[in-house]
Amino acid sequence: MEQTYGYIRVSSTDQNEGRQRVALEQRAIPAERIFMDKMSGKDFQRPQYQSMLERMRPGDVLCITSIDRLGRNYEEIQQQWRFLTKEKQVDIFVLDMPLLDTRRSKDLLGTFIADIVLQVLSFVAQSERENIRKRQAEGIAVAKRNGVRFGPKPRQKTKNFSEIFLLWKQGCISITEAAKRTGMARSTFRKKAKSFRKNFY
Repeated sequence: MEQTYGYIRVSSTDQNEGRQRVALEQRAIPAERIFMDKMSGKDFQRPQYQSMLERMRPGDVLCITSIDRLGRNYEEIQQQWRFLTKEKQVDIFVLDMPLLDTRRSKDLLGTFIADIVLQVLSFVAQSERENIRKRQAEGIAVAKRNGVRFGPKPRQKTKNFSEIFLLWKQGCISITEAAKRTGMARSTFRKKAKSFRKNFY
């Protein structure tokens, strides 16, 4: 008897997988057959996905919420789809696109339509991700031109900075001690000292 499996993927540990899990549970897929991977974009190792593949047998069904759960880009999605349907001989059902349901229309026309829809959707998914990255990069560039700083907020000089600077400059204390008294790293103190000297000497 065929079994239905669910697969969840989120791109980082900060994302909430709740929407995908609820959608799969509504298909009456038991928790022990729902597999989930969390990963960053640059690290695409999927141990739970591999564990699921080991359990699946010909005739089983894989249920995913959207086509981009299968891969990060057009080529990867196509590769996984072919592997699952041809080599593993399992069916795939994509919840947000009912046309992508290999359990239906297994004749030549049905397969042809599913292949066309898959190619279009995987291309659109990749294009949208690339557009998002492009918009983010453009937004960051505009913000930088407008003076917005990214990264940690620069630490302000402590109130006793000038006093400690003079002690250090006169050789009374080491740079390590000076940095400690101002609560800065040595490199930060050195940079602040250089700026201080330029502005006030």
